Amino acid sequence: MSLTIGVDVGGTKVAGGVVDEAGMILARARVDIPPLNSAAAEEAIITVVGELRREHEVESVGVGVAGFVDAERAGLHFSANLPGWDDEPLRDHVMARVGLPVVIENDANAAAWGEHRFGAGRGETHLVCVTVGTGVGGGIIIDSELFRGRYGIGAEIGHMRVVADGRRCGCGQRGCWEQYASGNALVREARERATEARSEAGVLLRLGDGTPEGIRGPHVTEAARHGDAVALAAFEAIGTWLGQGLADLAAVLDPGCFVIGGGVSEAGD
Repeated sequence: MSLTIGVDVGGTKVAGGVVDEAGMILARARVDIPPLNSAAAEEAIITVVGELRREHEVESVGVGVAGFVDAERAGLHFSANLPGWDDEPLRDHVMARVGLPVVIENDANAAAWGEHRFGAGRGETHLVCVTVGTGVGGGIIIDSELFRGRYGIGAEIGHMRVVADGRRCGCGQRGCWEQYASGNALVREARERATEARSEAGVLLRLGDGTPEGIRGPHVTEAARHGDAVALAAFEAIGTWLGQGLADLAAVLDPGCFVIGGGVSEAGD
């Protein structure tokens, strides 16, 4: 039975797993990284692969990254949430250090293919996977094939413009969907609401450092589970933006289902 290592590079963490041919995850590892730090992310990839290889004989490594991955699945043209990885030959860098074959893939594409093969989208020939984390990523399956587009960077749905002259995005545009429906957007929404309604944000502020600026993503989730009105309102706002975007995608793509993943999805219903 052949084993591979899959690595997921996010805006604040690098997570990895040893995976068999049936899609079973046999071991996991994780390294937290500072936000917006591509150098730390690359080191974390090497650390995660090294830790997982100590107990398992693996044949190759796949690295999922939030960004515009080239058609050869070798590097990144650009990553909005990991600045410094512009035209980065990431595959060659990682391969030179781990001594194994390496493939680079857009993280949401990898998620979409995994859900189609082994997960919530199994049996669906047309599906859209939306990853809601630091940003918003997308992967599209059409007729059981992963859609890549002409240059390999298709399905960058987080950078659909939903508000003219809206919030500035890390991609350089204004008003991108991920500025309103992502984990970063959730934290921003919670902080703004807590500033305006401190008396209603008691649980949320206590979980932070007592100030709106101290609120982090996990605080919003925990506070919402305890019924904090401001945290719940922040989730409602993000959920509304998420739903509006999904409705637009449904009109264009007519998928059989949407699969929602990413760190924010761990908040549950």
